[in-house]
Amino acid sequence: MTTLAIVLLAIAVLFVLLFAGGWISATRRAEAGEESLRRELDTAQRALAQAHALDRGWDRAIMEAAAREAAAQRVGEGAFSKLQLVQVIDKPGTDEDQAIYRVETADGEEHRITLGRSGDVWGPA
Repeated sequence: MTTLAIVLLAIAVLFVLLFAGGWISATRRAEAGEESLRRELDTAQRALAQAHALDRGWDRAIMEAAAREAAAQRVGEGAFSKLQLVQVIDKPGTDEDQAIYRVETADGEEHRITLGRSGDVWGPA
């Protein structure tokens, strides 16, 4: 093997190693930022749903009381640790409106509860 061939082979191996190292590093960085991005997106989605509900004149206390009651029926009284408004569906009229809550139980399970509206009364849809 000539000296030129050895030098070219060494350069080729060096480029392959640099490419592989860069790819691995970029993949790890992207995976690390993904969880943070998901948390920020979830926070923004909840804030948007809450703002939308307030904009429509919906009473938060009434909605949360109905959601707590529906959650107690679904997963058991006192069995849930978190209740979060995640989506508001504002259809024409008031009787078609819906609110979707995420309920987290003490053991970490997640459930979705959909509330419907009839006049000013909220209940399970």
